[in-house]
Amino acid sequence: MTNDDLSGMGPLVARLGRIGQRLRNADQARPWVLDTTVVGLVVLLFCLPDLLHAVDAIGGDGDGPRRFRLAFTTLPVAAMLALQAGLVLPLLWRRRAPLVAFGAVTAVFVLQWSLGAALRADVALFVALYSLALHGRLRQLPWACAVMAGALGLVAARVSAAVSVWDALFFLLSTATAALALGLMIRIRRAQLAVLRDRAARLEVERDQRGRLAVAAERARVAREMHDIVGHNLSVIITLADAGAYATASAPERGEEALHLIGDTGRQALSELRRVLGVLREADGPRNEPELSPQPGLTDIDALCEGVRVAGLDVVYRVAGDVDALDSGVQLTVYRIAQEALTNTLKHAGAGTRANLSIVVEDTRLTITVQDFGPPSPAERPGTTNEEGHGLVGMRERAALYGGHVSTGPAGPGWTVRATLDLAPQGGAR
Repeated sequence: MTNDDLSGMGPLVARLGRIGQRLRNADQARPWVLDTTVVGLVVLLFCLPDLLHAVDAIGGDGDGPRRFRLAFTTLPVAAMLALQAGLVLPLLWRRRAPLVAFGAVTAVFVLQWSLGAALRADVALFVALYSLALHGRLRQLPWACAVMAGALGLVAARVSAAVSVWDALFFLLSTATAALALGLMIRIRRAQLAVLRDRAARLEVERDQRGRLAVAAERARVAREMHDIVGHNLSVIITLADAGAYATASAPERGEEALHLIGDTGRQALSELRRVLGVLREADGPRNEPELSPQPGLTDIDALCEGVRVAGLDVVYRVAGDVDALDSGVQLTVYRIAQEALTNTLKHAGAGTRANLSIVVEDTRLTITVQDFGPPSPAERPGTTNEEGHGLVGMRERAALYGGHVSTGPAGPGWTVRATLDLAPQGGAR
């Protein structure tokens, strides 16, 4: 089969699938239509020939060998109609009550062959067995098969004068086995399709859940970024504004310098906020996409320290180890932890305080230490109250991403924040 043949089959298969789906929907809405159609076909194909010829199912009006005509009883038309109705009408309930329909058809079938009559409508027994295998309970099938075998044994005994019993049994049991196998095959196929549909529905739900979790994680990341950016820059702005207010009367040029620094800090904060909030904006086109800037890293810590120095915090910054080999994710984490720790120092220790910031890389461990020598009491420090601040929680979350932890506490007259990150690859040797 060529590719053209396969491509031509695509629309045909899709069209057949849509037709099948419409038929299934129509059957679910009006199940009696299909059952009535099946009964009508059985009457048309198997009952009318017997009524038209008014003879037995094998020979009629002299047709067939004489031994076949003598083997069966000729029934009156009324009796034939009654037996045909008993065989065919129970098929109307073959899906709603398959066991009842099978039992009714089998009873009429046994009665008919007990009278020695043969009818083409006996095919209803195989239809009933197929329906029981497809719609009934599986534990009912062994009993139904045993009853079926007994009824077919009666037929084989009745036709023994014309056909060998073993030949008759082989033909009848083969037909019954085919009906049973067809019903079970369709039943298994439907169960497989139901499992596939259920699995597809569950996969769709899981996909939606993963999407919602990804959105929640991204929003949490954005919230942490916004807290770090806004908290740090507002602390610097507030400190500069207070210093400028005090300096206005005695040294106007210092007040003017403070105002310029406030403007620069505000513009920097606004630029970072636009970068962070850009991930929440749905871009309608290339012209609406936000202008993005690189995430801050270790090279930006010098500028960070310079900013807090301007605000009045004397920061001594030192680095030890191979920090250039750190990836961008680790550098962003280090920058944000240092930024939050310096912001807390500026907020609680105030201007004029001296602080040491050190970043040390030793093998697979990175340590960030911020220690100040301010005068405030430990009760005024973050982490000593019953409710921790969002900054400390954010630092711990960032450190936990790299298997690290954050510890805070008093150190002499000041306060120390120490964060440790594990740089070893996950699943690698420690």
